[in-house]
Amino acid sequence: MDIHGVAPLLQVFDMPTAIRFYRDVLGFKLWATSEPGDDCNWAGLRLNGGELMLNTAYEADQRPPAPDPARVAAHEDTCLFFGCQNLDAAYQHLRAHGLDVKEPKVAPYGMKQLWFKDPDGYGLCFQWPATQRPTTSGWKRMGSSRKRLRSDGRVVRSAEPVVLARCCHNFTMLWSLVRPQR
Repeated sequence: MDIHGVAPLLQVFDMPTAIRFYRDVLGFKLWATSEPGDDCNWAGLRLNGGELMLNTAYEADQRPPAPDPARVAAHEDTCLFFGCQNLDAAYQHLRAHGLDVKEPKVAPYGMKQLWFKDPDGYGLCFQWPATQRPTTSGWKRMGSSRKRLRSDGRVVRSAEPVVLARCCHNFTMLWSLVRPQR
């Protein structure tokens, strides 16, 4: 097989809001839409070789006045990871655009990370290897097996699907379905 890249498709509540976030805040370029302008049903975006697609979650005549909390809660399963070398500058950039984000932290496995959510509640993480060596403090004994903890305290199960796509330049995307510990 000769596969090139990956383009996740995110279902969004308000397409103009989602496009403004990914284009105007994160710097993606809009390369295609189903209709002219930001008020469309589908949009394709690119950034440094990485691709992302947005699709409206509802037909225009069936869209509720506010997002469904259960649907937004289901987005907790999804997180996009981006390679970002200067996390301190990214933090300042996001704050300057009005996002309420916490300062980057180094995860126990050696990645400096900046976690936040998009307007639809999808998790986003900017990360880059920290200069310190990874430690084993991120491992927690659970029964007879060892489980990996994410920086937000969720358990990463080894059987969960994780696909890593290395795009060009300093952009990587990790599509990870990580369920919160229940």
